[in-house]
Amino acid sequence: ICETTNFFMNYFLSRTGVINANYGLEGWRFREKMLPLQSMNIRKIILAIWAFVLPAMMYGQYTIQCEDTCNHVHGLDMSHYQGEVFWEAIGNNSKMAYVYLKATEGGTNIDKRYAQNIALAKQYGLKVGSYHFYRPTRPQVEQLRNFRYQCQAKDQDLIPMVDIETTGGLRREALVDSLHKFLQLMERAYHCKPLIYTYESFYNKYLQNELDGYLLFIARYSSTPPVLQDGREVFAWQYTGKGHINGVNGYVDKSRLMGRRSMRELRFPRRR
Repeated sequence: ICETTNFFMNYFLSRTGVINANYGLEGWRFREKMLPLQSMNIRKIILAIWAFVLPAMMYGQYTIQCEDTCNHVHGLDMSHYQGEVFWEAIGNNSKMAYVYLKATEGGTNIDKRYAQNIALAKQYGLKVGSYHFYRPTRPQVEQLRNFRYQCQAKDQDLIPMVDIETTGGLRREALVDSLHKFLQLMERAYHCKPLIYTYESFYNKYLQNELDGYLLFIARYSSTPPVLQDGREVFAWQYTGKGHINGVNGYVDKSRLMGRRSMRELRFPRRR
């Protein structure tokens, strides 16, 4: 942000002729033609202008996102909450390597935009996976049936994902037992272990030491990566729920793979 602030303030003030920006943020000085202003506090002027520039930069064409400043593998997860998505614009964004789409929730709920989203995301070249929002108190077989009706193996580029972020009122032991039963059904149905999505705090409170062998997709909306109290490695980190990208009007969830983890680990297995 500091480097961005320096650049835009130098550019704006030098172009308007108010300030000579040849010497950087600390070396700004007024031109002679602006001598009547020399008694004013320069910092107040800068802050006043920046109060207008920053919102425009955050929400306009100059928005700088995490994927613009690093070399990690980045992706999105989407649902009907994003409304109408212009998938061609997202497909043209070379920084987005994958997208997970919400397909189902519980035993009967189907995301109303799933069918359209997966068709268009694949059409415009994105690697696509699908996820189910798990309801711990609903019958596991019913939830699997709901997911399988929507998510055909032939349409998947990435392994399925299970989103677990509510207890449904169950105690820890009962919650873990419920989740394990569903994961086993998913593994038999799709011939791979599903990816597990949850929040850092939820994992540490309810799931630590219970998901050995599963890749973990952890949400922590912060500038620092999640830390799991059982020492497990985080495969993917969802670092914001308020990201921006061309093609979506409003917020979008963004994530990245951690360390040396790669897309090969997410590849959906094709049976011969």
